[in-house]
Amino acid sequence: MPTVLITGCSRGLGLEFVRQYSGDGWRVIATCRHPHLATELTAIPGEIEIHSLDVSDFTAVDSMATTLLGTPIDVLVLNAGINPQKDATLAETDFESWPNVMRVNVMAPAKIASAFRPHLAASQIKVVVGISSQAGSITLNQRGRNFLYRTSKAGLNMVITGIARELAEEEIISVSILPGATRTNMGGPEAPRSPEQSVRDMRRVIANLKIQDSGSFIDFDGQNIPW
Repeated sequence: MPTVLITGCSRGLGLEFVRQYSGDGWRVIATCRHPHLATELTAIPGEIEIHSLDVSDFTAVDSMATTLLGTPIDVLVLNAGINPQKDATLAETDFESWPNVMRVNVMAPAKIASAFRPHLAASQIKVVVGISSQAGSITLNQRGRNFLYRTSKAGLNMVITGIARELAEEEIISVSILPGATRTNMGGPEAPRSPEQSVRDMRRVIANLKIQDSGSFIDFDGQNIPW
């Protein structure tokens, strides 16, 4: 039975990743900040182990990695993220919030990948997935705005490429995946894609990854996205 570790599982894409992987018989290690409030998550059947984790608490990340030492993790889904100022202009930007966004969206994925490197190396599949966004593409930024989120997702993409280079000797595949505009709290109710569609498509891409894909920024349909 393969094992997947997913961050940010109380709602949205993270919750749906748990639902689908569990439904397919995977062992799921799910994290969220407040498991006692995550009623949808705790109601999902299957072999699911829920850990309380604030990804920005790096001591807690290390503690969880130690607790799970000896547990091979086949797929690590770095899903947890925040977008506190969606569509804000430069003049509207809350500069005081910027460091926290970078800590959650950029530094935390790097820390988690580092802490769980031995668990990945001990597995059969060996995949790290960063849930990114078109907002992180410098090439596709045609209107500015949303500086906190855009810079953090561009930073996540750089982290993923760095992980791909450093972990190549252990044959660990690391990619950034774009889920597309999805009807989540972050994506909004008018987004064209459901969480079920987005996660199903991303899982298909994840399942077909090859070592030569490592370090890529790809869409939910497997197409390369410009940096």
